[in-house]
Amino acid sequence: MSHSPRPRTVVSCTLLVIALCAGITACGSDGNPLSARPYDAAEEIAFNGPSDVRKKADPDKPLEVTAEGSDGRLTDVTAVDASGRYVAGELSADGSRWHSTEPLAANARYTVRVSTEDDDGSPGRKILTFETGQPATKKNLDITFGPKAGQYGVGQPVTAQLNMPVKDKAQRTVVEQALRVDSTPVVEGAWHWVNDKELHFRPKDYWPAHATIQVHSNLEGMKVGDRLWGGKAAPLKLTTGDSIVAVTDAAAHSMKVYKNGAQINQIPVTTGKTGFETRNGVKVVLGKEYFVRMRGTTVGIAEGSSDSYDLPVYYATRVTWSGEYVHAAPWSVGSQGYENVSHGCTGMSTSNAQWFYNTVHEGDVVQVVNSNGHEMETFGNGFGDWNLAWAKWRTGSALMNGTPDRPSPADAARLRPTSV
Repeated sequence: MSHSPRPRTVVSCTLLVIALCAGITACGSDGNPLSARPYDAAEEIAFNGPSDVRKKADPDKPLEVTAEGSDGRLTDVTAVDASGRYVAGELSADGSRWHSTEPLAANARYTVRVSTEDDDGSPGRKILTFETGQPATKKNLDITFGPKAGQYGVGQPVTAQLNMPVKDKAQRTVVEQALRVDSTPVVEGAWHWVNDKELHFRPKDYWPAHATIQVHSNLEGMKVGDRLWGGKAAPLKLTTGDSIVAVTDAAAHSMKVYKNGAQINQIPVTTGKTGFETRNGVKVVLGKEYFVRMRGTTVGIAEGSSDSYDLPVYYATRVTWSGEYVHAAPWSVGSQGYENVSHGCTGMSTSNAQWFYNTVHEGDVVQVVNSNGHEMETFGNGFGDWNLAWAKWRTGSALMNGTPDRPSPADAARLRPTSV
């Protein structure tokens, strides 16, 4: 058997491969960018990161890549850290600039892949790496607790004011875990985020009478988020006095005042008339003013109209920032106990107002029932915190939202069976 045809077959195949390769080269020489090998685009881009590998970038500063000269443009830029997290960025419409749109992480290593295109459509590539250090402008989250140290009524919430907003739920959890409210006797309570910069703490029920409340933060030095660290917070000590709760029945034109659960007075009153009905709900005493000049113009009543007023008012106990008081109203004594004739305040005789003024203190509870007025605002117009049901209040906590409501420590101890 002759083997001479085999070499001829191999040669033919070789010629075919050469021809195919020549065809591919011809395609590339026709300028197809998909077949061109990317060139090193280092000279066509500028990068604001450190050129010295021994130096670290400031994570507070945005990352920026720009196209140098007029011969090319950026087509794509990706930046990713060692754990695979991408940095969001924005590429300009003309391809001249890309910049990050979210913060870089501190103490991280980044890889930046840059794609370019020149005037002929040929693709360029460049891979850059850099590391970030500690931020040059480290931000501290400082907290101010309120109210001022002292004795308050059993309705006084604890407040925490932040010096900068915290929106992220995970960061809110870090903050909340570090805030401590300890009371003697022990009560069940929770923080509630009023907004991004303010939290309120209240128990499930009113504070016990003669309680001691200690508030402090363990947040200092803790990492809250990228470049955000826990700052300072002065501790706070509060105490409560007797439990004073005043309940006004707007329909019965009567206020009953309770001290430590026992009724100590019943006062005939007048509340808001039609169009000016007193707010329903629980309010907390914000302060007391012996004399206040009350004008209708401050609540939107036109001067000179039939409802206009300008009166000297004594023994005024404030319950909302918008101007609702419990105060002396000697001009309406004939209506007190019978009809509602005020512009929203709760009016009573001068002697009764003086007694009330001397009996209640900041933080005591003033509740209105059976009024046709709006419900007391939960936040922003005083302390309407108690108008939220406990289950709803817990949903405002980053820690408790979604967790089951459990018995208070005192109830748990009382319900726990004893061994026999």
